[in-house]
Amino acid sequence: MKKSNVVLRLQPSLFEEVRRLAESEGIALNQFINVAIAEKLSALRTQEYFQERVRRADMNKALAILARAGKGNLPLPDDEPSPPRRARRSRAAR
Repeated sequence: MKKSNVVLRLQPSLFEEVRRLAESEGIALNQFINVAIAEKLSALRTQEYFQERVRRADMNKALAILARAGKGNLPLPDDEPSPPRRARRSRAAR
């Protein structure tokens, strides 16, 4: 695999934070940056994938499937809804 060199200009505060994180993870700064870029590319590709799926979606077909799902079948034992959760109070309200 061919590797490329790139000049990367970062703000000093950002550079220091990235350097500390890489060090705390026990990896080289270069590896940290490579992984961060790979994660961002993956997120963007995933977003594009789902946008394409939405464009191909047929809402009427989906609603028809949902309308007949489970018709005539009794709920299974694990189908009961979970008990309602109590609302958590914010720390400021405590």
